[in-house]
Amino acid sequence: MVKIYVILVYDVGVERVNQVRVFLKRYLNWIQNSAFEGDLTEGELAQVKSGLTGLIRESEDSIILFKASNKRWVEKEIIGVEKSKVSTFI
Repeated sequence: MVKIYVILVYDVGVERVNQVRVFLKRYLNWIQNSAFEGDLTEGELAQVKSGLTGLIRESEDSIILFKASNKRWVEKEIIGVEKSKVSTFI
């Protein structure tokens, strides 16, 4: 099963922030306010996109996905406090 490393950031209306965050926590690691990362299969990525489409208002909200076929291609550096340590989940 091939996984895709994903960084997802969002800017949504305040009334939708909690719904989006709770939804994304089912698939990705919450690393910062409005930012998630993790490994997803193509099917999981499709589920995330579909679920978000149902939660946001495309005329007002913004979701940005950064994708890499391998997370070794992305160097992550944290300056200051790490908001949320990456955890392994099932």
